[in-house]
Amino acid sequence: MAQVRTLVVDDHPLFARGLELLLPGASEGRVEVVGWTSEARLAGSDARSKLPDLALVDLMMPEPGGLRAIAAIRRALPACRVVAMSGSDDQDLAVAALEAGAEAFLPKSTEPEAVVTPLLAVLDGWSVVPAALLHRLTAARGDPELVRALGGAERHLWRRLAEGRSTTQIATELHVSERSVKRMTAALLRSLRVSTRMEAATLAGQVGLLADSG
Repeated sequence: MAQVRTLVVDDHPLFARGLELLLPGASEGRVEVVGWTSEARLAGSDARSKLPDLALVDLMMPEPGGLRAIAAIRRALPACRVVAMSGSDDQDLAVAALEAGAEAFLPKSTEPEAVVTPLLAVLDGWSVVPAALLHRLTAARGDPELVRALGGAERHLWRRLAEGRSTTQIATELHVSERSVKRMTAALLRSLRVSTRMEAATLAGQVGLLADSG
């Protein structure tokens, strides 16, 4: 099983060092911390140099802050999956992180052993958030009339996203490039008036898309 190269962006050395020591053991050697930076402004350059599969980003960092760090990582290394973390229970900040490009949000109170499963799920294309935040997100934006106006191809793509299919899986199924799937996904999110795949999946559940065999 391939190792998961992980970058930690956090200005608390003890927390970062704790992840570096605990994640390999908790994951039976699968998760390896390949880099750590305490400065948000270095997140993008570190992502380019370390080439992580996954980045753990503290949202409560000094300026330019965790949100900017997430955006920088997404620009520098689009294939890298980003997990936002925070010791704050500010749900607005967590939502902002998801909108900035994070695929998941985990409280920093999460035990290291409990972090591994969500991290691997994120790599498999899933979004992971605490239950309280998920409940908030179930009030997803979207006009039902707009949803019904989608074409068959758009509804098919939406259903696959809601099922947690990765970009690679969808590209294989549709016999198109991953770049095409990313372009189609971006267009679908705009049509649904949502910002993330997770919000699209939540909205799919609200309108009964997964129960619709069409």
